[in-house]
Amino acid sequence: MIKKIFKYFATAADQPIIQDNDKIDSLFRKHRFRIMLAVTVGYGIAYTCRLALSVVKKPLIDGGIMSAEDLGIIGSALFYGYALGKFTNGFLADHANIKKFFAMGVLLSALVNMLMGRTELMWVWIVLWGLNGWFQAFGAPTGAVVLSQWFSNKERGRFYGIWSTGHAIGEGLTFVGSGALVSFFGWQAGFWGPGLLCVFVAVWIYLYIQDRPATMGLPSIAAWKNDYIKSEQSKPMTTWKSQATILKLPTIWILGLASATMYVTRYAINSWGVLYLQEAKGYSLIEAGSILGINTLAGIIGCVAYGYISDKLFKAKRPPVTLIFGILEIGALFIIFLSEPGQPLLLTSAFFLYGFTLSGLLAALGGLFAIDIAPKKAAGAAMGFIGIFSY
Repeated sequence: MIKKIFKYFATAADQPIIQDNDKIDSLFRKHRFRIMLAVTVGYGIAYTCRLALSVVKKPLIDGGIMSAEDLGIIGSALFYGYALGKFTNGFLADHANIKKFFAMGVLLSALVNMLMGRTELMWVWIVLWGLNGWFQAFGAPTGAVVLSQWFSNKERGRFYGIWSTGHAIGEGLTFVGSGALVSFFGWQAGFWGPGLLCVFVAVWIYLYIQDRPATMGLPSIAAWKNDYIKSEQSKPMTTWKSQATILKLPTIWILGLASATMYVTRYAINSWGVLYLQEAKGYSLIEAGSILGINTLAGIIGCVAYGYISDKLFKAKRPPVTLIFGILEIGALFIIFLSEPGQPLLLTSAFFLYGFTLSGLLAALGGLFAIDIAPKKAAGAAMGFIGIFSY
């Protein structure tokens, strides 16, 4: 049974290289666009199933269904599940047919959300939300593999920035869209809405994303773009050996620790931002969701800006841009937590700056650095290794 499952999800065999250059160009252009669209929008919409709990906390507390402590325990189950899943799934993604791998993760996460709206038992929620974390962890390694297999080194920063907007898309849809569903139809709709939507998204992902270029008879992206780096011209290694080398890279360990500190601020806002604005600042659910929505809109701009600035202005040197973004993010957080209630313009501006800078840091520390320095056959493993630090 286990062998059949692994065989189903395994990447296909390489096909003979197509000899028609025009056809190669046509296939690369067609599938790069479709894959980038599906992996970005699909990842973003799937995010609504990860953040669903964030917008139902207030109704659950007010209704006496769950306490804040209960919700904290349930929320932590997702982080533990995601951390373990991102690590293991990262290693698996390097061997997988990405279209099947990612689509299944989104589908299973959708089903978990639909089950969450049908029970109020805390222990069931803990188990389901932990599983949801595992299923959500199919997404990030997929992005890493896609970016390493279908996009070359000189363009990767920009495309990674575009893909990273998926986080912000999902957060915006959750805080605004799911927040509205909860306000009008009750807390269950905060789970059922994203769950139903993601069932359809899983099918779309399966139809749009492709396996590795070599399985379609295409040359490597480095060959097509004539964009080689030294490691790609050295003696080739198996995928397992490539994955083993990342543990020997000191930079990977440093990135893991840096990412861990950045994720503390990220999930403090994602998990408790709506409730904080309601309790500490006096906003309604829709108002709080709208402010968080502005924050995520800024995140879309920040991801793209980080990739463009680091690629074009700093010639793919990530550290200087990361330092600038980090200083600005800290300043924004000071304003968010020290500002007095009744200052919506100041607070909204601070959330905009926070979202802009955090998304840039998320792109860099959460994976772009790792993909830059890791062997291309181990891109998923590199992201997964950093992910276990982050969560």
